[in-house]
Amino acid sequence: MHRAYSVVVFVILAALDNVAIGLVPPLYGSIGADLGVSEGHIALATTTMFLISAVAAIGFAYVGDRTDRKPVLIVGTVIWVAGTAWSGLAGDYGQFLASQAVAAFGLGGVASVSFSVVSDLISPRRRGLVMSFWGLSQGVGTLAGTLVGGILGHDDWRRPFLFASAAGVVALLAYLFTYSVPRGDSQPELAGVDYEERIHHEDLPVILKRRTNVWLILQGGTAQIAFGSMVWLPVLFRARAEDQGYTTGTAVLIGSVFATVFQLGAALSILGGLAGDRLQRRTPRGRALVASIGVLAAVPLYVVLFFVPMKITVPDGAGTGAVISGVFTNVLTEPTVGICLAVAVVAVMLTSANSPNWFAMIADVNPPQHRGTVYSLGNLVNGVGRAGGNVLVAVAFASLAGAFPPPLNYAVGLAAFQFFFIPTGIMYWLASRTVAKDMAETHTALLAVASEHRPDRHVGGDEPAGVQRLAAQQDPGPTG
Repeated sequence: MHRAYSVVVFVILAALDNVAIGLVPPLYGSIGADLGVSEGHIALATTTMFLISAVAAIGFAYVGDRTDRKPVLIVGTVIWVAGTAWSGLAGDYGQFLASQAVAAFGLGGVASVSFSVVSDLISPRRRGLVMSFWGLSQGVGTLAGTLVGGILGHDDWRRPFLFASAAGVVALLAYLFTYSVPRGDSQPELAGVDYEERIHHEDLPVILKRRTNVWLILQGGTAQIAFGSMVWLPVLFRARAEDQGYTTGTAVLIGSVFATVFQLGAALSILGGLAGDRLQRRTPRGRALVASIGVLAAVPLYVVLFFVPMKITVPDGAGTGAVISGVFTNVLTEPTVGICLAVAVVAVMLTSANSPNWFAMIADVNPPQHRGTVYSLGNLVNGVGRAGGNVLVAVAFASLAGAFPPPLNYAVGLAAFQFFFIPTGIMYWLASRTVAKDMAETHTALLAVASEHRPDRHVGGDEPAGVQRLAAQQDPGPTG
């Protein structure tokens, strides 16, 4: 029960981290108008947040891989909660930018160290499924941030930041009572072993020597350019609403609700995790192939999604409840909205399949003391890609505005950026060709450490039955 409670708390923490990130995009216009700057200046704060979070994650992850992880997570959570609260109290643009930087620094620590802890709570056979819940919590958090930003902030942009920081304090108190997970606790090879291995600075070449790690780290660069562009989805729907004559306040709310509803397919990432677990039992390439197929198959669906016209019918100037009710009614009564929703759910489901399998593969091919650092390296590339996508798509929107008036410029720009998923799919396929070898080598290395702590046993000899089954599962065979 203590372990189950701990998993739930980590899932909630991961969600809240992403709530803090998702608050700003729906409020670009409102924050900019209040602070006397353009939407582009506020978008710069989001870009800065992505980059600082990604860089900070490396330092936090390295410390977490060397020391007790619980104090590191507490410090990171306190920092992002303080930064988020400061954002809601900022009196000018400089304070807002600084507060977002502080929050991002703390968020980087929580994300990377949490991954290391969660990977030690999950057995290899169920990594895809449980990691799908952990990854889903991040996606749900981002969607919740978009929704909370639009609902609580459409008439006062400061309110969502104060709400998120208060929720963070509650989650931090819950985290104090979580189970302190021993490193390597879920590895069958290390059953009964007090695993004391820690990362050292000279381990970086060892990490990068595992070719699968290279592909898992690099794929995020192009994937996150596409994902980074998607933070503008509320802006696309807001522009569509304004084009149909809705006032700014109602349009912001419509944009936030539609963007949230259209990304509900992320909840189906659980299917991607299950598919990865199932196929992984048949071939070590399973998780990588599921991720590759998912992101490649989603590209044409995204392109269709952004160009299907939508007729929005909600009461302009009405209260929040009436507008939200109107949006859900549109899903059932307006065929164009229903078609968009169906396409969006499938597209998001396919791209979301990569997340749990990415998490699981990092745990599969790396020993426990390397996982947080590998995750943070991938997160750094992800952050650079996401920040780049956020900036580049804004430039693209401005450049396209001359030829395509809003909202068409947003549709063209977003559709073009989805083609960055293609190299991502190719890199996952390349990872599928190296993952068997890297898994087998890591498995052998863990057995060697276990044999040192159990001198009466020998690698390949009297290991527990679960370890022998894992060895058979991970052995790539003569054609691996």
